[in-house]
Amino acid sequence: MSSAITKKEARKEIERLSDLIDYYSHLYYQKNTTEMSDYEFDQLLDKLIRLEDSFPELKSPSSPTQRVGGVVTKEFETVVHKYRMLSLGNTYSREDLIEFDKRVAKGLEGQGYEYFCELKFDGVAISLTYEKGLLVRAVTRGDGIRGDDITTNAKTIRTLPLKINNKDFPEEFEVRGEVFLSKEAFRKLNEERADIGEETYVNARNTSSGTLKLQDSSEVSRRHLDCYLYSLLVPDSDVKTHEKSIEKLIDMCFNVSPTFRKCHTLAEIFDYIDEWETRRFELPVETDGVVIKVNSISQQEQLGYTAKNPRWAISYKYKAESAITKLKDITYQVGRTGAITPVAELVPVFLAGTTVKRASLHNANEIARLDLRIGDIVFIEKGGEIIPKVTGVDLSKRGNGVKQVTFITNCPECHTPLVRKEGEVVHYCPNVKGCSPQIQGRIEHFIQRKAMNIESLGPETIRGLLDKGIIRDAADLYALNFDDLNGLELTIQAGKDGMLKSRSLREKSAQNIIEAIEQSKSRPFENVLFAVGIRYVGATVSEKLVNYFKTIERIQDAGFDELIEAEDIGERIAHSIESFFKYPETLNFINKLKFAGLIFKKQDKISEIQSGVLNGKTFVVSGVFENFSRDEIQESVKSHGGKIISSVSAKLDYLLTGEKPGPSKLSKAGKLGIRMITENEFLEMIATHNQDV
Repeated sequence: MSSAITKKEARKEIERLSDLIDYYSHLYYQKNTTEMSDYEFDQLLDKLIRLEDSFPELKSPSSPTQRVGGVVTKEFETVVHKYRMLSLGNTYSREDLIEFDKRVAKGLEGQGYEYFCELKFDGVAISLTYEKGLLVRAVTRGDGIRGDDITTNAKTIRTLPLKINNKDFPEEFEVRGEVFLSKEAFRKLNEERADIGEETYVNARNTSSGTLKLQDSSEVSRRHLDCYLYSLLVPDSDVKTHEKSIEKLIDMCFNVSPTFRKCHTLAEIFDYIDEWETRRFELPVETDGVVIKVNSISQQEQLGYTAKNPRWAISYKYKAESAITKLKDITYQVGRTGAITPVAELVPVFLAGTTVKRASLHNANEIARLDLRIGDIVFIEKGGEIIPKVTGVDLSKRGNGVKQVTFITNCPECHTPLVRKEGEVVHYCPNVKGCSPQIQGRIEHFIQRKAMNIESLGPETIRGLLDKGIIRDAADLYALNFDDLNGLELTIQAGKDGMLKSRSLREKSAQNIIEAIEQSKSRPFENVLFAVGIRYVGATVSEKLVNYFKTIERIQDAGFDELIEAEDIGERIAHSIESFFKYPETLNFINKLKFAGLIFKKQDKISEIQSGVLNGKTFVVSGVFENFSRDEIQESVKSHGGKIISSVSAKLDYLLTGEKPGPSKLSKAGKLGIRMITENEFLEMIATHNQDV
């Protein structure tokens, strides 16, 4: 980007890039097609971010850069809904639908009418207000009269248009929909939490609700919420039917589920319900029923409302996918962090298309809450969870032969006494070095795609290498040769009966593993840091640490106060990092990886020079900023000739502070007389470069 660009030129380029990014985003997220690579798309976005950094006064609330988050909201303002957000009456009975239809017929006094059927998605209701084509406000349902303003978080939902590009839109209108986590997004989120030793979330709906109320919008963006829109509210609208309003939403590029259908009779409604009772499991999002609405807007107005519900709509709920079976036993699994997970062993039962033999019990608190006994008749459900879960006990069938459940006190694998940390619900095995499932789990974590990406190496091969004593940890993988692998005896589970069988690793597989291990040496530092398996340090946190500290040595040597200065590093993560590097075994492990040739230093990209107004000036950055992420403001400093350093000393020129700056840095800067500047003062410093020429 040329340093001579004028504000007029920047405005034109920002508009061009924004339109391009919006176009490609719509294709990717709503049409499931793409006309460019992810790399090319990221380059467009990076260019837009850099332009907006240089000309922050040109950043629009509808800019595509708003989707990446970065704003911290301390409190969510309460907003009164312009139109009440009423709930729907629910039924599980077809007889109730017949009665509903009779009430509609009576209320319309002999008029002809038709219905519009939509699937009911298992998410969180949201109201969106657009003015002059721009999204200006997003509000939760709340109590139906007032809700919370979560506009900043809603902007991170990539399928929600921030700006309506269609020329034919009302001056002001409101759209309503359902925010949700797709099955795939929920699965990935829980996989990541398991990776870093966090307890997994129970269901997607509650997780979606909690995500919308997170204070950090960058974390909201990372979770990939989605939204289906199903209602358009326009004052004095000429839209006569709900069907036409849906068509208008689609024309304005809102994300509308294509599962709707207009029905003329109850028989057609029942056909729709029957069809989607099974087909819904093929959808990318959880559903729990069908919404049936009178299609005509004027007839909706004629039918009116009760105190809580519209008389022109009703929700038919599918029964939860549940089954009843017997609890035979409770077994315990050991994760790579030592976390102990209890699992219900069940008499096999058919549920939602599969035979279920096991179900999650989560932790000791859940067992106590359910008051489980071995031999109980239990209810199990599949309703958005990764695996089935036990939801209750049929106490009417509890006999005298049931056995009280006592949570284990020793590791089921290595028999080490378990520990339970204060404030946590999970029990842990502390035998990090000698507990085989932990060792295997750490190696499996190390080789996964988001870490070292050693795809050819599977769990059976790792188990074989450990059993033979060929490896003891992940670092030993880099000492393997072809002969260690070729012909290695593996024990595998084969067939539906779960019988264990043995086989030998073939020559081609052995060669693929050696090549994959060698290729992994080129993985960047953030992947390596994630791979080593520090508790609570996931892929995103690893990237933040690498961006801030640059080298493994600086992370190892950083104390608690310095660690929490890094973006998104809280007290729990900082304590975990400190603890991890205290052990000689950890340092030996890192040294072995260094010797193998892995990358432990950030390869900084060269900042594109915007000006030299900060030449020779040094900056320490601390706190949370309004217009920039921490990385973005550091890049902006460098692009104008300044230098970023990590610690406050007498040689420092400026301490650049946002909200919640580090107290130790403030104190030291004050004692040394270092000039402390705000984000706005920094923008003024570089403003001379941003003037029109």
